[in-house]
Amino acid sequence: MAASWIPPRPSRRCLVAAFFCCLGASPAMAAPPQLQALVDPPSQEHHAGKVVFVELVTPDLAAAKTFYTGLFGWSFRDRPFGSVPYAEATLENRPVAGLLERPFPAGEHRQPAWLGFFSVSNVDAAAKTALQNGGKILFQPHDVPDLGRDAVLQDPQGAAFGILASSSGDPPDYLAGPGEWIWSSLITTDADAAAGFYQAVFGYEVFATADDRNGQHLIVASDNYARASVNSMPGNAVHSYPYWLNYVRVADAAKAAAKAVSLGGRVVVEPRPDRQGSMVAVVADPAGAVFGLLEWPESDSKEVTK
Repeated sequence: MAASWIPPRPSRRCLVAAFFCCLGASPAMAAPPQLQALVDPPSQEHHAGKVVFVELVTPDLAAAKTFYTGLFGWSFRDRPFGSVPYAEATLENRPVAGLLERPFPAGEHRQPAWLGFFSVSNVDAAAKTALQNGGKILFQPHDVPDLGRDAVLQDPQGAAFGILASSSGDPPDYLAGPGEWIWSSLITTDADAAAGFYQAVFGYEVFATADDRNGQHLIVASDNYARASVNSMPGNAVHSYPYWLNYVRVADAAKAAAKAVSLGGRVVVEPRPDRQGSMVAVVADPAGAVFGLLEWPESDSKEVTK
């Protein structure tokens, strides 16, 4: 599925500086926080190209925790390091996200953003492949205690994304429940080229679907499981830069969007049917971080048919 709305562009300098600080790359900072392992007990399961962790940079961690607890029922464990507030979000004791507080300088308009981390077996090798295929490294590979090794990259069209080699294995391929991340969409200026880049980095299979309304719509998959969509930029887009938009599964997109508003957020794209007939909406939290709300029927598997 895809979104035709283009969000305000987050400041790359803010994004990279925040993750640089968060992961303890600066010698002036304390060591990075110990985070809960993605899989407990550990496994040898790995799914290349699967979004396994999502992180938010926000100027107000307390407000973000209140918002996401009220909206999705997430619980939080504070994992501060040095003077930097960081919280780990869990749902039913499973890690779903990390939230880092990074105040924005007064007078500068910067957009808080969610960043998805895709599974790889070897971060350094994946980063090298990205470079060989026209990508850039925004944050060099680095170890995070109990979580694994990660890096932040940029594809040739300019969309930022993370990669993570989990030290405890990847979560198994089950249909995400309400309150969990279920889908990611890349909106880009060249869908074919972008799909080729991610295919080189993650080994995806790429499937084309017909979409006369909003342009090209590609599905990328690994292990016979749909991971994300790659979508051409709408012709009427106000902005022309690529971005990833991550979606949380909800039972009722309209009710969840209304709840987001009641908690201090706002609706960016009103609830509407997606390509499969389920409802989808795009909302922003009180600080402006944008994410999607997506209904997903239990009968609709993410397995792909060749």
